[in-house]
Amino acid sequence: MILQPIYSTLMKESKPISVHDPDVPACSNTPEVSLVVPAYNEGENIGVAIKTISKEMRSLGRSFELIVVDDGSSDNTVEVAKAYALQHPVRVLCLSRNFGKESAITAGLAKALGDAVIVIDADMQEPISYLKIFLEHWDQGFQMVYAVRAHRDDESWLKTWGSNAFYWLLNQMTTVPIPPHARDFRLMDRKVVDALRALPERNRFMKGLFSWVGFKTKEVSVVIEKRHGGASKFNYRRLLALAFTGLTSFSDFPLRVWVGIGCCISFASILYASWITARTMIWGSDVPGWTTITVAVFFLGGVQILSIGVLGEYLARIFSEVKSRPSHIVAEEFSYLDSPHTTQP
Repeated sequence: MILQPIYSTLMKESKPISVHDPDVPACSNTPEVSLVVPAYNEGENIGVAIKTISKEMRSLGRSFELIVVDDGSSDNTVEVAKAYALQHPVRVLCLSRNFGKESAITAGLAKALGDAVIVIDADMQEPISYLKIFLEHWDQGFQMVYAVRAHRDDESWLKTWGSNAFYWLLNQMTTVPIPPHARDFRLMDRKVVDALRALPERNRFMKGLFSWVGFKTKEVSVVIEKRHGGASKFNYRRLLALAFTGLTSFSDFPLRVWVGIGCCISFASILYASWITARTMIWGSDVPGWTTITVAVFFLGGVQILSIGVLGEYLARIFSEVKSRPSHIVAEEFSYLDSPHTTQP
């Protein structure tokens, strides 16, 4: 009874401590920062990425873990990552097959333990020095810090034009603004990660989901460097498939636009029929023959097939979602904590 007033006073005067307060050391068992590194056939780069990232994080004095997500690689990516896990705080997730980068990122976010999670590619195109900038913005209260490509001078005109057209079109059709040229390289607070993990989508367009969840964000312009080794695994077919996923996931405009197209065609048909009727009744002109009918049939047939194709794309997405299959399957998980020779971070 005597201690109760003292306890109540202490509870009223106590202040909550931010989970990423730079003045408060992180728990040794739970890393302050988790770095998710999706990798697909990155055997040439993954070792350098692990060493470089680990060195940078240690220089910043942050407790951390690296989560390498192998997306069904056919080279030695897994073997190299496991070897480095003997000396660095690395966890290796091996997906059962190639599910795609979006699924690999999702798998890494699901396993991340840190108060902040950073997604960074294994090809070393994003300068590691930006990790410090990201963490400084996080300490200032920003809950998501993302990189935006400063320029695309090193890309082909076709890829640059396609990217600009895609983001312009997407932002015209959706109510959620998605930053053009944003990279997957970003820092997310634990609240952001938990919000993303709660989303049930299987077909994921991560850049759209990052924008959809909101939170306090900060944009950082980044000059992208050349790959450390190898070639990009993203071809035009994969980019086009990702673009379709983005359009169908974040906008129903492609469905609604056919209402307007149908109205326009109907209105044009009424005008044309009225003109033909007036021409025949007033001037006695002959009704045009098969040419007009043939053109109209082929035109309307093409419009109908195209509209059915758009509808089919949305139905295919719905069919995929209602099956409720997981976005990925982890076949094997290897952790630095499993090795007796691990050097703790």
